[in-house]
Amino acid sequence: MTVVSVSMPDELLKRIDQFANEHGYTGRSEVVREASRNLLGEFEDRRLEDRKLMGVVTVMFDYETTNVEERMMHLRHEHEGLVASNFHNHVGDHYCMELFVLEGMLEEISAFVGKIRATQDTLTVDYSVTPVDGFTPLPDTN
Repeated sequence: MTVVSVSMPDELLKRIDQFANEHGYTGRSEVVREASRNLLGEFEDRRLEDRKLMGVVTVMFDYETTNVEERMMHLRHEHEGLVASNFHNHVGDHYCMELFVLEGMLEEISAFVGKIRATQDTLTVDYSVTPVDGFTPLPDTN
């Protein structure tokens, strides 16, 4: 197996080590391998290919020490055909949450999420995707 050197903040490394200990992993390498497999497999779901999707992406960041908010604004404009809606909210004393509602194909949503994940100083990035071509409208009750 090839050995890879990865840079990460001390706090993240501590969290990985704690996670490994609490969940019975043999060490941080096993946690990172599993996380990598999961990340790479996220957008490989063949049931989502060639279908119109709605995506929701939530980003948390510390607004006092970063320029993440500016990067989110640039991404919103760069992908204006994909971003159906965007919501910004302050959370606590130092944090912001950015929520994006996306409408597009899997490849577009995947690229957008990848750019957000690559943004330095984001604290969390969560997302979900749902096909919109299979919804059956509710019957009209009027």
